[in-house]
Formats: sequence, C-alpha cells, structure tokens
Amino acid sequence: MYKRPQKRPANNLERPQRSIERQQLMFRWWRTLSNFFSRPLRAALFSYRPLLWRIKRLATKYQQLQDSELDQQISQLRSQLRHYGLTDKLLVAAFATIREVAGRSLNMRHFDVQILGGLAILHGNVAQMQTGEGKTLTATLPVAAAAMAGVPVHVITVNDYLTERDAQLMTPVYQRLGLSVGVIVQGMQVPQRREQYARDIVYCTANELAFDYLKDSIELADRQHPLHLHALCLSSGQAKLNKLMLRGLHFAVVDEADSVLLDEARTPLIISGEEVPQAQQQLIYHQAMQLSEQLQLSRDYKILLQQRQIEMTTAGELQGLQITAGLGPFWQGKVRRLELLRQALTARHLFVRDKHYLVAEQKVVIIDEHTGRLMPDRTWERGLHQLIEIKEACPLSAPRETLASISFQNFFRHFHQVSGMTGTASEVSAELWKIYALPVVNIPTNKNSKRLLTGCNFYLNEERQWQAVCERVSQLQNAGRAVLVGTQSLAASEALSQVFERQGIQHQLLNARQDQVEAQIIERAGGPATVTIATSMAGRGTDIKLDTKVEASGGLHVIITGLHDSSRIDRQLQGRCARQGDRGSYQMLLSLEDEVLSPIVRRLLIGLFSMPLPLPFRDKVAWSAINYCQRRIEADHVRLRSQLLKTDEQQKELLSFSGQRL
Repeated sequence: MYKRPQKRPANNLERPQRSIERQQLMFRWWRTLSNFFSRPLRAALFSYRPLLWRIKRLATKYQQLQDSELDQQISQLRSQLRHYGLTDKLLVAAFATIREVAGRSLNMRHFDVQILGGLAILHGNVAQMQTGEGKTLTATLPVAAAAMAGVPVHVITVNDYLTERDAQLMTPVYQRLGLSVGVIVQGMQVPQRREQYARDIVYCTANELAFDYLKDSIELADRQHPLHLHALCLSSGQAKLNKLMLRGLHFAVVDEADSVLLDEARTPLIISGEEVPQAQQQLIYHQAMQLSEQLQLSRDYKILLQQRQIEMTTAGELQGLQITAGLGPFWQGKVRRLELLRQALTARHLFVRDKHYLVAEQKVVIIDEHTGRLMPDRTWERGLHQLIEIKEACPLSAPRETLASISFQNFFRHFHQVSGMTGTASEVSAELWKIYALPVVNIPTNKNSKRLLTGCNFYLNEERQWQAVCERVSQLQNAGRAVLVGTQSLAASEALSQVFERQGIQHQLLNARQDQVEAQIIERAGGPATVTIATSMAGRGTDIKLDTKVEASGGLHVIITGLHDSSRIDRQLQGRCARQGDRGSYQMLLSLEDEVLSPIVRRLLIGLFSMPLPLPFRDKVAWSAINYCQRRIEADHVRLRSQLLKTDEQQKELLSFSGQRL
C-alpha cells in the first residue's frame, strides 16, 4: 500500500532505498488486490477537495501575518513536521504556508488547481495538468512540504536547461522556508556533486541521478543490502559511506513524467569504463564496415525503419559467412560474424547524421531523440559507436567495458515514493500503473483554453511542404504574430532555415547546435513578427512569454512540419501556444515523406493524392493513416520497454544467484 512520505530516516548514511526483490506469491496477490481498490481512490480528484477547502480557509489568516510572524510560523511548522510527520493537519498548514511564501517571494500565489495538483503529487500520483498551467510552481507545494518534514527530495526534469531554470525560479520560496537547494548538471565533478546532493531539495535530470546512483553502487560493490550498510556505519566502513554522492532514494517528483518514466526507458542505463584500445579490435570494425558494402539490400538484408532494425535474410546469412571466412580468429564464431555485419549495416542505414547524432570536432555526439539535445557523455554499445565513427571518418574512440547497468523502470522503483506531473499521460496511464503503481489524476485547467487548430494539410513532397510553410509564415509575419515552426530533426530545421534565407524571411534557429544560447532565443520568440524554427528542444517545459502586441494580434502560432514517434511529443509542441487562457493557434503542414509513415502506407497515400478527390477528404484520410502509423510505433515502444524490464529482472536474478548485486 502507498504511504505518504513522513520523516527523514534516523541515519542518512545508510543510503535508504526501497527493495524491489520479488515477493512471495501470496504477498504479491494481496498487494495486487489492495492496489485494485486503492488506485481509483487515489486517482479521484474529489478525495483531495476537502483538503483544498481547509487550505484556502487558512489563506486569509496567513495573509494578515507580518513577515516576522510568518517566519516564526515557518519555524514552528518545520519543528512539528519533523516530529510528527505529514499528518493531514500539518499538511494543510504546510501547503497554506508555502502558498503564502510564494505569494510574497515571487508574487505568484498558487491557484486552486495547482493546490489540487500538489496534493495529488504528494499522495503518490501523476498529476495530469495541461501545458501552461504552472507545473513548476505546483511542484513547490509537495516538494517543500516533504523537505520541511525532513525527507530528502529529488525534483527530476528532462534537461539541464530546465533543471537550472526551475531551481533558480523557485529558490526564493525554498530559502524563505529555511530549505537548501542543490542543482546537478552535466560536467560537475564528484566533490561538487556530493555537496549538492547533501541539500534538502535537489534539482537534476534522470540521467545524471541514475548514473550517480550506479557510480555509488560500484563503490559499494556487493555491500548494498541494508544490513551491510548498517554494519558499515557501525564499523570502520564509515569513510567509504562518506564517499557516496547520494543519501538514498526517498521521494522523487518527476516533471514530464511520461517522457522520463516511459519514453526514455527504452534503453538501459549503462555505466562503463574505457578499455585499452587494441589495434586488432579497430581492424575488425574497419573490416566489418568494408564487408557490409558487399551485402545487397532486399537480397541479403531488409531495413525495418519502424522497428529500427536490420533483418538478415537466409541468403544474407550465407553470404555473410562466406565473405568473412578466413579473416582471423575473431571472425570464427557464426553468431559473432553475423552480429558484427548487422551492426555495421545498422550504423550505415539506420543512424543518420544531424538526426541521431552530429559530428563536432571530429567526435560523434549523440542527439537525444526525445528532447533534441546533445548527450556528449553517452555512447552506443556493442561497437556501434565505433562503427559510426568509421562511417564519418572520425578517430576511433576506445571501446567501453560495462561496469554496471540498470533499466529506468527498476531504478525509479527503488524510490520509496515516486510522483510526477505532465500534460500528456492519459494514453499511457495503464503502463504507468502497471510498472510504477502510479495512478493518473486529471487536474482541470485554471482558465478555459483558447487554443485553435487552424488546419491540417498534406503535401506530396518536402519541396511543396516548405513552399507552403514559407507562404504561411509570411502571412503571419505581416499580421505581427509570433511564429514557432517545429521540425522533426536537426537536419530538417537547418534545411528549412536555408529555405527561409533564400525567401528573405527573417528568423532565428534553435536546435542542438544552439543549446548554449537557448534561453536568449526563447526570450525573443514571443516578439512581434518573430519567427523561430526549432526542434523538440522547444517542446516540453518551454514557456514563451508573449509581447502585448502579439497577444493583441492573436498570440503565438505554432506550425508543425514533422511528426514524432509519439503523438504526446507533438502535443507538447502544440502546447507552447495559448497558455493560461492566452490566445493562440496551431496548424500542421505535413509531407507524405514524413518518416512516421510506413513505406506501404506512404505508397497508398501517394496513389490516393494522384486521384481527383476533394482536398479535405484526402487530408482527412492522410491524417487517419499517420495516426495509425504512430499508434503502431507506440505499441512497438511499449513492447520494447516491457522486454527491457523483463531482461533487467532476469539479469538481476542471475547476478543475485552468483552473489553479485549488479
């Protein structure tokens, strides 16, 4: 059963975390039965309204307090919370106090819907709040309440930009409440990380937190059981515990929960150390790339774009064994030979420059497909990274040896409590419940949305699509509107930018190459007649402030030119306009060359568009087809996540049987 976070454990050096060892069959059945009844109760919004009414009744009383009286109230409340925990009476007082502090420190007092969202988060749910409803401010309620009760809290965001921005915006509230705030971003050294993690509230990304957890696990080796940790506290092992970065996994509030807990969970988290590069190993990778050129598409292999896989045919396997015969001892194993050739074909056909990676200073840098941001510390495994380096004529990096790994699903299930918030959780509510036991609570909007869809049009090819985009952007610029044009990849954003330059359309560009000046670009994006081309970097968490002239002329207009694997990512881009009751609109100008469409569906649509049919009918059929393809891809992703979790659990069982913890 769910239990609200109460108080900090007596000894933080014992690195507390929840055990996810498999329970006995009877207990698992009992937990399933109890969760069956508790889920609808936790997800029911009406169950939090009595607390909301009690919090609002205290508002008038707290507004009349002088600053010194409020400080005294905060001090007394912290003492009571640490002693008694988050009882309903103290929870009401805590939320009312935090709301008053936010009003005085930021001139932003939480709306009723934000209080409901905060209550849902604190009670172990995912609060589904529409884009623009102030999730950053909402999070201060459960985060500060838990931290005042002595519970270490991690606030997990989707990227470093949001980590630093959100922490900076909300720090005045936390400081007034007597709480310290830490920030973890890429590039921090271990001593600095340890200092930041020691604070009451820590803002970080899921990747940074999970990798630091794995580093601590390597440091502890096979002594991660609570009894081992307690023994270390009592013995001379105290110095080893002091080297750890994390104080444990207590309470996590995940911003954009569906992205972090599901979309990013398709690949395992692996921490590795560099091996000594061997000339023989490098020769093998070069041979694999050269030999893959001898294999013919269709005859020897098939490219499954939707599944991002290479499938070898029977003829291809025979050809592969034939061309690798007599190449040396490493090429003797049949499975090893075919796997190397498959990886070489994967590097050649399935990974595209300026979409999946970019080349900077003769290094291959991975681009996160969900956020459009660079991941300089990440590499692909099983030689794939080295094969892509050969493809791009870059110096080969050292191969990496896996030291520890964990899936995102298992990592977050180690927390004593995980909660979250997002604007796009309804489609994946069943998966969130199945994996994390997280119900989704739908929070109403503070104001009625004025967002308008002005059309969805399809074009035969990219050239006609860009022409239509240019015409539409010119019309909007002349009307004084601010325009955000969303593209599917870095390469597409730069191609469209070149088209705009030839047409004389003034614009600014935001993709992984401009990540250092992201804040300045976003700040200018709401100006009159300002056009911004952006990848999914301008999606989740981006708040574009509008000029008063832009608001008067109709607000921000979003043009979507390419769809992603998940419709939830596309809806995040739509949500950049018409926030908090503002005016705004969006439209879709798409091409039949969109990569979401499967080859068969694309051919059918091209044939349909060659017929003399009414335009609205053709666009409606094309939209239905692209929705079908997106659902198929999303279903494949669900299967991949399920398979990864199953593999991770099997590996954990095998390692536990052998006496190892990782």
